[in-house]
Amino acid sequence: MGGDRAFDDMVAEAAAVSVDGWDFSWLDGRATEERPSWGYARLLAERMARASAALDLDTGGGEVLAGVPLLPPLTVATESWPPNLARATESLRPRGVAVVDAHGERLPFADGVFDLVTSRHPVSTWWEEIARVLRPGGAYFSQQVGPASAGELTEWFLGPRPGPHTRDPEAAQASAEAAGLRVADLRFQRLRMVFHDVGAVVYFLRKVIWIVPGFTAEEHLTRLRALHERIAADGPFVAHSTRFLIDARKPA
Repeated sequence: MGGDRAFDDMVAEAAAVSVDGWDFSWLDGRATEERPSWGYARLLAERMARASAALDLDTGGGEVLAGVPLLPPLTVATESWPPNLARATESLRPRGVAVVDAHGERLPFADGVFDLVTSRHPVSTWWEEIARVLRPGGAYFSQQVGPASAGELTEWFLGPRPGPHTRDPEAAQASAEAAGLRVADLRFQRLRMVFHDVGAVVYFLRKVIWIVPGFTAEEHLTRLRALHERIAADGPFVAHSTRFLIDARKPA
């Protein structure tokens, strides 16, 4: 790449490291993200301990589900991206969790199988299918990415983005209710993200692919170099993520 050896090395390292799974420990010391105050992992564990049959959608590499101390007698997870599917199977099979390769809008399960359906940061939420596979009295419990999450990063590379924004919590509530579910809880927070070097940005954008769709270090080298120079001159790059928690119940 030429020019600044520190810049070249950070970009090359971050462009080469694996981004499989949903573990962000590579960013330790290089980036931080404030966590929602509600504590999704703790709330998930409480609900799993009370359930008899649970489904975790878009489980990634199984990292969140693997951290649940007590799983229901029947626990199933879905994932569609092959690297994550292999990782989730390796992590969850020893705990008796069946990991299913699920593509498309139709879930491969019978009606009314689960009393708990969960998902952390799902790609999409198929409300009608969730309502279908839930038992009467069952619940969908999910933490989701909110509107304009990490929008400062998106605009740095792509320029101002016109609205309306997707992933709106009120729209999620409307969709849940249209599918016949009742929303018992809906919470939203805007959270601080701090990137200490350009390598952290490259890694994050390779892993969280919807922030800058189609991102590659090579195609965005000019803006990456400008970002590196800004961090060197002014300190860490600050962005903000958004998250919402939704608890939707199927009437008994």
